Amino acid sequence: MNFNDIFKKGFLSATDQLTTNGFLLSMLMAFICGMVIYFVYKYFFKGVIYNNNFNILLVMTTMITSFIVIVISSNVVLSLGMVGALSIVRFRTAVKDPLDVGFIFWSVATGITSGAGLYLISIYATVTISIVYILLVKMKTHKRVYLLIVKHDQEVTADVAKILSNMKKDLKNKTVTRNYIEVTYELKMNVENTLFVNSLLEIEKVESAVLVEFTGDYCG
Repeated sequence: MNFNDIFKKGFLSATDQLTTNGFLLSMLMAFICGMVIYFVYKYFFKGVIYNNNFNILLVMTTMITSFIVIVISSNVVLSLGMVGALSIVRFRTAVKDPLDVGFIFWSVATGITSGAGLYLISIYATVTISIVYILLVKMKTHKRVYLLIVKHDQEVTADVAKILSNMKKDLKNKTVTRNYIEVTYELKMNVENTLFVNSLLEIEKVESAVLVEFTGDYCG
């Protein structure tokens, strides 16, 4: 046997370590952990609009990452081709919520451990991260942040300011036209304390008053 035969045998012999049972078990584990991530994201979502397509993507990412790791670990030649193929992929979808980035990394990490056959680590890590995330989401704070958008006639500026005088607020945006003023305030208050919005609308020349919980997606 010459050197070339030894070299080829060394690269291809690892393929024999991949069995059907091992492949199915890794994919099954990736699916189970991915579904745990799916339900945690669905029932404890903290963003503005829930996107079910993104949640399905988390499960797919877990399973696809597991599949890639299985291929890479079973055959060096295929792994080099996989790395070359993935190096030309560009993802241009913007992720607006920082928590979504964390869920993506969580899915990728779970897929890696499942594909590598570290099933207990996948389970323990998924359960631990789920518990930590749920506890952090469920932690209640006395104050919540809201955006108040008021559009009113310039003549009633003093009346609007009087109602908001006792509230902790920061001016975020102000638009002035010939007849109307539209202002955006950031408020910190209890969720039950919203009667002042009705008081604003009782002013004759206040056209609208909108109160929205602030989640970091606002662009002035």
